[in-house]
Amino acid sequence: MTGLYERATAAALISSGRSLLLAGDEKLLAALPKGDWIGGTIPYFMAAEGGLQTAERVFITELPQGARTTIRRYDAASLQNIAADHPGHGFTVLLIPAFSAAHAEYAKNVAHYPGIFDRPIVGWISGIALEQIGTVVPKTFDGASGAGSSDHAVAVHVELPERDEVSVEIINLFQPGDGDAITFADSSFSVTDALVNAKQTNFAKYLTEREIDTRLPLVADYNGAMINVSIQKVDAAAGTVDFYAPVFPEINYHVAAPVDDYVANFAAHLHTGSEPAFACNCILNYVYAGLEGRSTAPLFGPMTFGEIAYMLLNQTAVWLTVTSNN
Repeated sequence: MTGLYERATAAALISSGRSLLLAGDEKLLAALPKGDWIGGTIPYFMAAEGGLQTAERVFITELPQGARTTIRRYDAASLQNIAADHPGHGFTVLLIPAFSAAHAEYAKNVAHYPGIFDRPIVGWISGIALEQIGTVVPKTFDGASGAGSSDHAVAVHVELPERDEVSVEIINLFQPGDGDAITFADSSFSVTDALVNAKQTNFAKYLTEREIDTRLPLVADYNGAMINVSIQKVDAAAGTVDFYAPVFPEINYHVAAPVDDYVANFAAHLHTGSEPAFACNCILNYVYAGLEGRSTAPLFGPMTFGEIAYMLLNQTAVWLTVTSNN
């Protein structure tokens, strides 16, 4: 069961003992009964009717029936234990509140967590309406206790039968453009200077003077995978640039090449094979590609402030499938 539903439907499923992933407005999640669910705040979704924004319905993703689930909360200090906490074969779904210490910790250090690549881990960064940034705080919810938090990540560890195979896929439509090579001195969500073609430059001034389209992310090759770092804000007066994910030192970034038709390109890259058990997409794809009212079926889910496929990603779609080999 996947899709947008009234709060009452989510409440009834929780009360019946279903294991759920939920996304929606804080007031809806806070009003749900305790049970086997985790959730995060977001008002943007890709549903059967297309992309839309709503604070009146909850997006429900039901976890595989018969799976054994364990819900845990993590602060920034304990996130490093997330892989070790999984009891066995299966996968983990992790939700982290945007702009929190846990968000920064995971983004910068996840590659060094013990066992992080031993089994699939997916998830997303909770958010709010874009116009509320700075005034409303994103949250995650632990359904086992009913508690919401702007500081804690929450995860559900899903244990599956050994016969079940789990796969994680991403769609990143962006490739590095043919422009300048950009590197940074430190790992950070915010920078002042960058080395542009090995010359130290104020990065905000560089982007502004060259009229760079900041809807395009920076793209770099991370050990064979193209990873995006999306630009959140350019403050030319202060000389700073803020990102939705950290840049890392000693990596060559390029401004991405433009994508002509997002939906057509998305469809060309889509090869799910079977119905996803989990999916999410980026809010920046929703906004910049004009996805309101347009469909990226069969990938239905929240449009988020960051996507997780082991690492933290930006401007990417992520999905997970479970195949049972009977």
